[in-house]
Amino acid sequence: MINTIYVEQALEDDARAQRILARFPDVTQVICERYGEVFNPKAQNFRLQKSHPALVLAEKFGETMLLTPAGYGIGGAHNYYFSHMMNCIYDCRYCFLQGMYRSAHYVVFVNYERFFTGMADKLEAHPGEDVWFFSGYDCDSLALEPVTGFVSELLVWLNSHPRAHIELRTKSTQVRPLLAAEPRQNVVIAFSLTPTDTAAALEHKAPPVSKRLGAMAKLASRGWQVGLRFDPILFESTYQERYRALFTEVFSSLSVQSIHSVTLGPFRMPKTFFRNVIQLYPEEPLFASPFSDRGTMISYPESRENEMIEFCVNELSRYLPASKLFSCSPESRASVTGNRGDRDVSTCPAPADD
Repeated sequence: MINTIYVEQALEDDARAQRILARFPDVTQVICERYGEVFNPKAQNFRLQKSHPALVLAEKFGETMLLTPAGYGIGGAHNYYFSHMMNCIYDCRYCFLQGMYRSAHYVVFVNYERFFTGMADKLEAHPGEDVWFFSGYDCDSLALEPVTGFVSELLVWLNSHPRAHIELRTKSTQVRPLLAAEPRQNVVIAFSLTPTDTAAALEHKAPPVSKRLGAMAKLASRGWQVGLRFDPILFESTYQERYRALFTEVFSSLSVQSIHSVTLGPFRMPKTFFRNVIQLYPEEPLFASPFSDRGTMISYPESRENEMIEFCVNELSRYLPASKLFSCSPESRASVTGNRGDRDVSTCPAPADD
């Protein structure tokens, strides 16, 4: 899968970088001064690179924990998000990353302690209170876990920080490190799900929905809390039948007691990202949908968006108490755009600059 690994010069002797490199003894290794030399040049084609992406090992500087927009969360009073990676190994056609980044290479920030320190600082800023941290917006939280080991180290850190609550957003079935560890009540493994046929058509390289549900069932049987993330909700002429069938499949596989929370989010993408994605995939039927210009965003017409959300809420209410159901509201998405420029995404909150 990976044929080339770029390593920042300052990390040549870093133990964690060396451990990752040892997993790929036959790949080409290239030293760079800073990951931006590889990741940021303009003359790159995301679609071509996606066929043979490189891995880039880098250091994270600057702020690591960013405040989520008002109205975003799953019940906590203090909410932050972070990304220990940039880019995803999957190739979902609706993903905002392909419209935001010039490069499809995977960047892993190997100085994990900086993220843990960032969380500790936020805990100190809210003494005596629980704080939520959300992972999985610039990447998939678990897909490269066998390579990075980030989550395994995070679980160790959480042993001494019980007020820190973590959501790990994923489509991956790489759950063995979690199954091997003691379940923690301050961790939610949240799986993104779309209807089976939709996933097969649009979520390239990602495990099928049935495999994700199997991984969730294993985690739940082990005692882990799992989350359901129906985000983005995508329109098709048969969307009601498809989502109804998905909800039936999900709740046939999982007990309500094992589910921590369920979130819904409509498809939205900044205009600039959307234009970039259209250029990459002009033949993609998804983008022939009746989208609407909503200020800085491209999304479904408001009436259609409201109709889809209302339908899903009504269907999910057959299975769940209202206390477990959350929605990423248009207002919270708009606040991202206002606070960080044209950076709102289909799975809010927005990614951060390094």
